[in-house]
Amino acid sequence: MNPTTHDRLLADFAAGRKAALARAISIVENHRPGFEEVLAWCHPRTGRSRRIGLTGPPGAGKSTLTTCLTRAYRASGLTVGIIAVDPTSPFTGGALLGDRIRMEDVALDPGVYIRSLATRGSLGGLSAATRETCDVLDAFGIDRIIIETVGVGQSELDVARMADTSVVVLVPESGDAIQTLKAGLMEIADIFTVNKADRPGADRLRNEIEIMLGMRSGALQQNVPAHHGVDLSRNNLVRQVREAAQSDTADAWTPPVLRTVAAKDEGIAELVGALDRHFGYLERSGRLRERRLARLRERVVEVVEDKTRRRLWADAGTNAWLEARLPELERGEATPFGIADALLARSADLLTRTS
Repeated sequence: MNPTTHDRLLADFAAGRKAALARAISIVENHRPGFEEVLAWCHPRTGRSRRIGLTGPPGAGKSTLTTCLTRAYRASGLTVGIIAVDPTSPFTGGALLGDRIRMEDVALDPGVYIRSLATRGSLGGLSAATRETCDVLDAFGIDRIIIETVGVGQSELDVARMADTSVVVLVPESGDAIQTLKAGLMEIADIFTVNKADRPGADRLRNEIEIMLGMRSGALQQNVPAHHGVDLSRNNLVRQVREAAQSDTADAWTPPVLRTVAAKDEGIAELVGALDRHFGYLERSGRLRERRLARLRERVVEVVEDKTRRRLWADAGTNAWLEARLPELERGEATPFGIADALLARSADLLTRTS
């Protein structure tokens, strides 16, 4: 990107022109020339948006829930950016755009920006550019950024590293699957919502989640009476969890388990309220700064790994040297670890140069 084009793009971006936002995201997502300069310009302008991650199994109604949340935020005068991570097309490598079609109700709202990103083989259902796209939307001044993931089970834990608040969406049919998902879900979920709660089994699923939350060590210890007075009945655990989840003064956050019927716009106000309460908890406890510092650290690690990989394997001399070592490996005269150490040692200048 030549300097004139770069300056014009950033000027249009700063003026709030959506065409500039779309172009900046395309440059960043595809790592086109100038993407580092765009991200460097955006960085000091980030930190104002709230980032919300929606994850859960396919068919849980995440897109409909995202649409409902977007309408609620727009009714409050807030702008919304939606990052819909779609499965990669096996033919073009691009996103299938299914989420954009399902969100047509809000797609034409000038206060809403929707971007579909392809997973491109990412195991966590999140493309490598998702974090960078969040930064661009944040710098543009978007108030709420919703990251809706593709829904691939345990590997959806990645969303927790990108969001201030992670919402796990389940449906009554998830009752059996929760046994295999619960370990990871219990760790990342800041809020649970049982969507399609007008279906049979919704209350049972909600109770199961709350019982697991109640049994999780440390979550409710401050509310447990002396040994002889402990009541571990199902009803008591559910009651404790619901009371703790409604507390605005607790030192620890207990995820609320909400009921929604997104197709009928039911339970959305309660979800918005829970999101606000969680963000308030993060600010009061100092956890918001901790989470954002962790994101910055991971971002630096990502950049270092990406630059290292590109510099090494784009270098013809490095590849030729490795090819020449393969016969030694084949004969058992060398090990992959030894070859790797030697490769890094000979590549010191390549890895430490600044351009």
